[in-house]
Amino acid sequence: MDGSPPNPPPSAGPRSQVVVPEPLKWHGELAAWLIWALINTLASTLRWRFDDRSGLCWAGGTHRAIFVFWHNRLALSFNLYRRHVAKPTAGRRVAALISASRDGGLLARVMALSGVVAARGSSSRRGSAALRELISAAKAGCDLAITPDGPRGPCYQVQEGVVLAAQLTGLPIVPLSYRLGWKKTLRSWDRFQVPLPFSRVEVMLGAPIMVPRDIDEAGRARLCEELQGRLMAITHD
Repeated sequence: MDGSPPNPPPSAGPRSQVVVPEPLKWHGELAAWLIWALINTLASTLRWRFDDRSGLCWAGGTHRAIFVFWHNRLALSFNLYRRHVAKPTAGRRVAALISASRDGGLLARVMALSGVVAARGSSSRRGSAALRELISAAKAGCDLAITPDGPRGPCYQVQEGVVLAAQLTGLPIVPLSYRLGWKKTLRSWDRFQVPLPFSRVEVMLGAPIMVPRDIDEAGRARLCEELQGRLMAITHD
């Protein structure tokens, strides 16, 4: 997933509606399959441990939610969802906001191999259409997944779009993070974390945040600060 949900779209924004994400070519399809296979192989070697304070996710829970995690935790987040959230509950799926860029196309294909529904867009490209796709996916019974500091950062800074998505869908926001025992940290804007084989993974989920339907802009800003605080409380680099 790459990108946070768009802020409330402007009334005159037809440009964002005509952007069509480019399909992958054959070498992109091959790269996506190789990345997917590598992630699954790596994940099978990891030692998982869970601290779920949300009360919504494990042991076959059926409550849907918007799972929110930092951009640098993308490597394992969807494998984690498939193995430990979706697997105990038949038919449970997740929709993720993924950038409409070329790099986003590769990521969307990797996610599709794990059963993730992609809503392509961000605050700068195809924003209104992506938000509508997220809402439609939620109405169809999907969980949602969002990186609130993507696709360009700043790192560890929540953007307002995630709160807007919760307001429009009525789903609770569940902060999610994990700590890796062994990892490689890349020199990217988000300090992306790559797990090393046989590492310990401590998964942490915070208490959910409910967003009222009638909340105003000032209220959304306050909830962004609260969400950022809850995410940072379970983020250990």
